[in-house]
Amino acid sequence: MTLNAVTPMKAHVGYTSNAVRTDKDNEYSIFARVTHLLRRAQEGAPMHERLAAVHKNNDLWTILAADLAHSGNSLPDQLKADLLSLALFSIRHGHAVMSGGASIEVLIEVNISMMKGLRNEATT
Repeated sequence: MTLNAVTPMKAHVGYTSNAVRTDKDNEYSIFARVTHLLRRAQEGAPMHERLAAVHKNNDLWTILAADLAHSGNSLPDQLKADLLSLALFSIRHGHAVMSGGASIEVLIEVNISMMKGLRNEATT
């Protein structure tokens, strides 16, 4: 399924067709925005910004976990199980970050790995 989720290109450069984004494009964009918030929070932001960024990350992973658990999700079962485990880890680690007992860097690394996977880039 594709979504027509972008401003028509003609508004920017004179083209008459709309840019089309895929579900993967949208997922990548969401991970990129949340990861940007986490990076900003990591760089000495006030505590309320740090908590808000980690909370957004937990929201993202909670939504992803709910989608993975939905019966209509067509991903292979092993991939769903692996991603669900990663979601649970990220949410737990996010709670540890909010309580002051863990680093935000781990959440950033997990999100970057997800972004690479969505772009079919090799992860190392």
